[in-house]
Amino acid sequence: MGEREALHDLLRESHHARPEDLPRLARQAAAQLGAKDMLLWLVDHEQRELLPMTDPGTPHREPITVDGTLAGRAYGLMRPIAGADHRLWVPLLDGLERLGVVEVVSGAPVPDDRVPDFSAAASLLAELLVTRGAYSDTVERVRRREPMRLAAEMLRAQLPPLTFATGSMVISGVLEPSYDVGGDAFDYAVNGDVAHLALFDAVGHGSSGGMRAVMLASLALAAYRNARRSGLDLAATYHHIDEAVRRHDRRGLITGVLAELDQRTGRLRVISAGHPSGLVIRRGKVATVLPTPTALPVTLGDLRPAVVIEEVLEPGDDVLFYTDGIIEARSAEGELFGVDRLVDFTVKALADELPLPEAARRLVHAILAYQDDRLGDDATVLLVRWLGSPG
Repeated sequence: MGEREALHDLLRESHHARPEDLPRLARQAAAQLGAKDMLLWLVDHEQRELLPMTDPGTPHREPITVDGTLAGRAYGLMRPIAGADHRLWVPLLDGLERLGVVEVVSGAPVPDDRVPDFSAAASLLAELLVTRGAYSDTVERVRRREPMRLAAEMLRAQLPPLTFATGSMVISGVLEPSYDVGGDAFDYAVNGDVAHLALFDAVGHGSSGGMRAVMLASLALAAYRNARRSGLDLAATYHHIDEAVRRHDRRGLITGVLAELDQRTGRLRVISAGHPSGLVIRRGKVATVLPTPTALPVTLGDLRPAVVIEEVLEPGDDVLFYTDGIIEARSAEGELFGVDRLVDFTVKALADELPLPEAARRLVHAILAYQDDRLGDDATVLLVRWLGSPG
């Protein structure tokens, strides 16, 4: 039985499938495609391990580290990787959003002309993980390596997928720590030719402070989406967020960045509301440090109009937005991470010509390693790559 029949049967059975049924459906597809087995591995929230999604028919598997393994290489490079043991590792991709990998177990090396068949099956399984996961906690439970604090539970439910791409742009974000966030949040939407981007950092972290900060960040996210969906321009969006948060909590304070990228021209428009400046990286060097601040932090916006700055990108440019938890991280000796080190780490991560989500993952993990994985504040990055005008 060939690829068409396997995908047809997988799609037909998926209409009534629970997430718990997906390992069984993967095994059925494997038999139809001529393999011994297909196993699903989901990446944990910190993107450090691949965790098996099992059912009673799944052979025992231990978690696999992302770094230093063939499975992790398939995940990081976002392409199939064959092993010497007749295993084929295929990334689970929803667009460019990485969910994990599929382990294809075969009695002989998978021929090159058959790899696309397994990639197609993995793509459909990824779509099913997303759609079925929306109605169940099963996928989320597999991905968790430790309990999630309530503040993190609230905020993460509101974030978009970490990665999204069009033919002319890639967006990728990472928020750490995964299980106990403070007040960082990011959002994006692509409407026609315009990509809308936002990064917020609400004051306050720790247990009680973190909950207040998450409430403020949640309000900022909702106000941002409300303004965006109402068709407000960038300056009006900033003031809409400012007014909404101020009505709820006059003493609250949120710094942030709002941006719009025209995918046809590469024109980037930015408001920096008391937030660290963004960086434009071109051909391995910082081409532009975006001016900051161009507006006051949210809840103070009635005191001064916002100023929108513009930058014209070149094809291949990367734009990095980040929160102060990145540059204010400290080593065990108390040395600040700082902007210069952020630039060095970012340029190094991008120089390897990795897929943008992998560059973002490695950048944040390098920052975490600098402070022995002990964050004093949220650390969030939002990377945007403009590939050039469509067509």
